[in-house]
Amino acid sequence: MPVLIGPDLTFADVIAVARHDAPVEVSEQALTAVDRAADHVAQLADDVVPHYGISTGFGALASKRVPVEQRAILQHSLIRSHAASTGAEVEREVIRAMMLLRLKTMASGHTGVRREVVLGYAAMLNAGITPITGEYGSLGCSGDLAPLAHAALALTGEGIVRDKAGTQMPAAEALAAAGLEPITLREKEGLALINGTDGMLGQLILALTDLDTLVTTADLTTAMTVQALCGIDAVFAPDLQALRPHEGQKLSAANIAALLKDSPLIQAGKSEESKRVQDAYSLRCAPQVTGAVRDTMAHAAHVARVELVSAIDNPAVTDDLRVESNGNFHGAPVAYVLDFLAIAVADLASMSERRTDRMLDPARSRGLNAFLANDPGVDSGYMIAQYTQASIVSELKRLAVPASADSIPTSAMQEDHVSLGWSAARKLRRAVDGLGKVLGVEALTAARAIDMRGIGASEPVARVIKLMRESLPEPGPDSFLAPDIAEADRLVASGKLVAAALESVELN
Repeated sequence: MPVLIGPDLTFADVIAVARHDAPVEVSEQALTAVDRAADHVAQLADDVVPHYGISTGFGALASKRVPVEQRAILQHSLIRSHAASTGAEVEREVIRAMMLLRLKTMASGHTGVRREVVLGYAAMLNAGITPITGEYGSLGCSGDLAPLAHAALALTGEGIVRDKAGTQMPAAEALAAAGLEPITLREKEGLALINGTDGMLGQLILALTDLDTLVTTADLTTAMTVQALCGIDAVFAPDLQALRPHEGQKLSAANIAALLKDSPLIQAGKSEESKRVQDAYSLRCAPQVTGAVRDTMAHAAHVARVELVSAIDNPAVTDDLRVESNGNFHGAPVAYVLDFLAIAVADLASMSERRTDRMLDPARSRGLNAFLANDPGVDSGYMIAQYTQASIVSELKRLAVPASADSIPTSAMQEDHVSLGWSAARKLRRAVDGLGKVLGVEALTAARAIDMRGIGASEPVARVIKLMRESLPEPGPDSFLAPDIAEADRLVASGKLVAAALESVELN
């Protein structure tokens, strides 16, 4: 089923195209709107009054009028000069998400491009042609210029791309192999191809999708650790959570309570004569932290949904066919929530690492072997797994420094304030990956601690541990730990740990 390009585009549509190569289709209704705006732009091209991006230069050169015979050259020169990224190659899914979102705006009828451009861009996506783009080059203002310019350059048959199989080749060869013709650009089209916040928005949607799995995984690993430490479950009661009625906190507390229900390990903790009055913050306050992450995600998702129905270009073609300069390309709304999420991710990972450390410390683990070692002193157990967590958490704290609090002037001070939203998106992407690895280590550690107790866990957690034991060893003498950490990360990122728990319990 193709993804229909239009204002009803969803997060799931973006994921389907970016990660799973779902085909796209532009409706005839959308193409009619495209034709209407393109015809109007063609008329303005002959106007004696200069119009930005149509008969003038760009940015600081906006006051220069360009002769008719040089305007096609102008559009191609714009794309060539702006395809100036450098650094590590950006991931395929990010570029595909960006291209889909730019296609969505071009198909809105608010950019003035011709249907040939819209259909050519859609065909390039459907053919799996992905321009090779470096990580550095976008300031998140005037659009994600460099990344989008690489995509536009490929549309014109220039630049370097990867085909659907991942083979690197010149864009002209990839287009020819797919049966596509390069597009020759006309007035305003070069500008319309690059003037959007699509790169940062695509990465926001990808991150939110991954975090949907990770926040529930954090509730799961919390429940595993609480059982591993024979902790107190009363703190997760609904009436206590209702005293501070944040929606995310309620959802996380309900998840943890459901995952702890009827746990023999919890009952064992209650029966001890030296029962503690309360657990440490990293256990007791988990719903408050993970819940706050959920609420932050909800705000970020709201911003992303507004952006999905937006048509970002400068100048924009309005419904009454005015062509007006505007500032909608500024990435601040997206940049802020990207940074906000990076802060939340760092804090969630930090709490997970503290829970892991508690299971490894014989002074706080309630009778577990030091570092969960099989033979402490001879074996080191999971001592260094916690070091790995700690190194990631420290990196996440650095990544939590907001990119959007910075700005740097460009284009001879015409573009004197920029969002740096692309930079915020890149560091959030790295942070989300780090969070998954930290949660994987906590799950690995908690499973080992529960097994060492020799007392049964709750049914959903027992199912999770059973799944883990299919590819991860039971407690025993030290072995090569890196592959186990990698496997735990894979189980977390794939959602398989949560899926195992869901076999016996409903979660939010």
